[in-house]
Amino acid sequence: MRKLLLLCCCAVNIVLLHAQTPAAKANYQLAARFSPKKLDKLVFSTSVDAHWLKNSTRFWYMYQTTAGKNWYLVDAAKAEKKPLFDNEKMATALTRIVKDPFDAQHLIIDSIQFTSDHSFRFEVKSSQDVEKKDTSLKKGTPPVKEKKVFYFEYNTDNAALTELKDFKKPKRKPEWASIAPNQQTVVFARRFNLYWMDSANYRKALLNEDDSTIVEHALTTDGVENYAYGDNSNETNVDREKNKNKRKPAYINWSPDSRHFAMVRTDQRRVKDLWVINSIAEPRPTLETYKYHMPGEKEAPEDELLLFDMEAHSEKPVQVQQFKDQDISIWSAPQPAASRDDDYRVQTWLGSNAQFYVSRTSRDLKRIDLLRVEVASGVVTTLVQERMNTYVETRRPALINGGKELVEWSEQDGWAHFYLYDDAGHLKNQITSGSFHCEDIIGVDEAKRVLYFSANGKEPNEDPYYLHFYKVNFDGTGLKLLNPGEFEHAMSMDDSHAFFVDNFSRVNTAPKSALYSADGRKLIDLETTDLSSLMATGYKFPEIFKVKADDGITDLYGVLYKPYDFDSTKKYPVVEYVYPGPQTEAVNKAFSRGADRTDRIAQIGIIVVTVGNRGGNPSRSKWYHNYGYGNLRDYGLADKKAAIEQLADRYHYIDINRVGIHGHSGGGFMSTAAMLVYPDFFKVAVSSSGNHDNSIYNRWWSEKHHGVKETIDEKGDTSFVYAIDKNPDLARNLKGHLMLTTGDIDNNVHPANTIRVVNALIKANKRFDLMLLPGQRHGYGDMQEFFFWGLADYYSKWLLGDFSQPVDIVEMDREQQQGGKK
Repeated sequence: MRKLLLLCCCAVNIVLLHAQTPAAKANYQLAARFSPKKLDKLVFSTSVDAHWLKNSTRFWYMYQTTAGKNWYLVDAAKAEKKPLFDNEKMATALTRIVKDPFDAQHLIIDSIQFTSDHSFRFEVKSSQDVEKKDTSLKKGTPPVKEKKVFYFEYNTDNAALTELKDFKKPKRKPEWASIAPNQQTVVFARRFNLYWMDSANYRKALLNEDDSTIVEHALTTDGVENYAYGDNSNETNVDREKNKNKRKPAYINWSPDSRHFAMVRTDQRRVKDLWVINSIAEPRPTLETYKYHMPGEKEAPEDELLLFDMEAHSEKPVQVQQFKDQDISIWSAPQPAASRDDDYRVQTWLGSNAQFYVSRTSRDLKRIDLLRVEVASGVVTTLVQERMNTYVETRRPALINGGKELVEWSEQDGWAHFYLYDDAGHLKNQITSGSFHCEDIIGVDEAKRVLYFSANGKEPNEDPYYLHFYKVNFDGTGLKLLNPGEFEHAMSMDDSHAFFVDNFSRVNTAPKSALYSADGRKLIDLETTDLSSLMATGYKFPEIFKVKADDGITDLYGVLYKPYDFDSTKKYPVVEYVYPGPQTEAVNKAFSRGADRTDRIAQIGIIVVTVGNRGGNPSRSKWYHNYGYGNLRDYGLADKKAAIEQLADRYHYIDINRVGIHGHSGGGFMSTAAMLVYPDFFKVAVSSSGNHDNSIYNRWWSEKHHGVKETIDEKGDTSFVYAIDKNPDLARNLKGHLMLTTGDIDNNVHPANTIRVVNALIKANKRFDLMLLPGQRHGYGDMQEFFFWGLADYYSKWLLGDFSQPVDIVEMDREQQQGGKK
């Protein structure tokens, strides 16, 4: 009788449990409504992409709404915006010439390029088939057909449209070509060495790369595999063999006068190999071998700095050796805003014809030196030394008056600020200061001695992550906010530093764009994103919130996503979408069209939360950013847990007993760690492509953000010691439902990271799920949609209690257009 009573009590408890959290049908139809392909038809342009004209304060842009595309020309000096052309008249004229029907709403105009201040060239592809002119085809080969392209020139003064009948479009610059600023010399790599050709032979190569009459000259002869002058990475073994004699890019930085260039040559011969196998390659699986330096390994790549003289066709090494296993980076000059529409962009070094600048970084990243190299003598001068007990970060410096002064970005006082130095490296003054984070230099007005820069955290009572635009005098006076408003801002400034375009929004506002003068005066409103079709679907903006970190002091900022059919009388499970940092946090600040892992997944019937954590986003204090240094597995977990607890206290509709977590890459690592460190709190996780064992992840990320100890023995030999806690170590703690996913040819976070967790879970006698995505790299490529529905299924089952999913993914089948002969 007592046994029967106990059984009855247990049964009552089970019934009560189910009564408290009844199974809910997952709303797959609503989630399907917001697929990326459908969103492409609901939301179009969200920002003004300004194409500044050369030697002008004018720019053009295209903006698309539900009414179609429109092109505009803006004269910033006149604060005037007008159509670049009349769409209806353009459609009529193009229809007459091309003989294909066009209308004002469906203009397809490509490759706009201004050829003068008042005329631009563009092209239109027709439906007419013509014979492709291909000089590389062998004799007797059947001709290849292609769609005829028409070329036009349009005059913005008199609206005259002219067909360019005999126009020959310049060939697009091939990836392998590094063109000198004077356009007379082209440098490239072949068979691990450097070569050069003159402009005449380059023109031949543009017509036919295999032209046997092309004359090219060797610059080096000692290059070998993995100690090459050019780049042959990101090739499979099959492609590497097939392309071994082809021209390849060489990453070089030219002097402005084209006489010299500098490059970093890296010796990777001692770095150990790593492999992935593409099991679905045809006709048989293929092996991909690549160099991969793991943390703590002594077999490190070795950098050397080389300077080439193109008049003497000679090279010489530049002596910059200081730290064992150091990294060398050449600073490139910023690209002019008006150069973006050029057929090619020249990569020049930061500096003058006489000198250029490089950074030298120790392997433990606690020491970075800014160096100046004299071209004629090869003399190297250390200008600025950065030292920290954690890792040091840097940004491109700005040169003033040809290098007589320079502006350096530094976190030496615990916040990111700008400092002014003279040409000997002596500090003149700190330009910015205070408890806020300076991000990047946007422009420098040398004549007025004004620095234009982006920064965040400066404005009181704002989310400190919102980026703004500021100006300040070199002496630190006159600091001024140029684009007020509690939004995330993105700025584009003209080359004269007189005007800028500001694109701004929050996650809960429609994006807007405006034109400003450099002194912060708004001149004209440009655009507001058309959200009419999106709102008609029932879309609702997410909600912004602020909570405390686990210390009860530090403010954390997040976004809460609800189902669009949200019912405040119901209880919802909650899922955290996470990325721990330290280089970013997975918390949107600006409006986006909707992401699978936040807005869309919430539609099945769950609450999705994204929130920062100490040690996450670098755009706060150095203390905040480096909080996880030395504890890269667990540092953010307590904050993620504390955030959900506070939200559950604040909102009655959040069910604290049904908490899930999901993340990709670093977030995949974090979501699994959460299940193992707090197994009674986090009940369900989908962990995709996680770096679960950071001892086999790449050394650059792991050693930087976790730390590596440099040791010197009695003989003076330097070595590096690395140790880190790993997810497989805690596999025995798993209590909830865990799904692991990975692409099988992920050459970023190797599949071994996931397989090691699988191995540990099996040995711990744990049930779990595994999804392997064949032929996929780190981002899952064309299997993204399949992965989304796997994610939805997992939460539907284990958080909603809905196990009704059929074998077919109906939501994907429904989108497949049926065709072909019956």
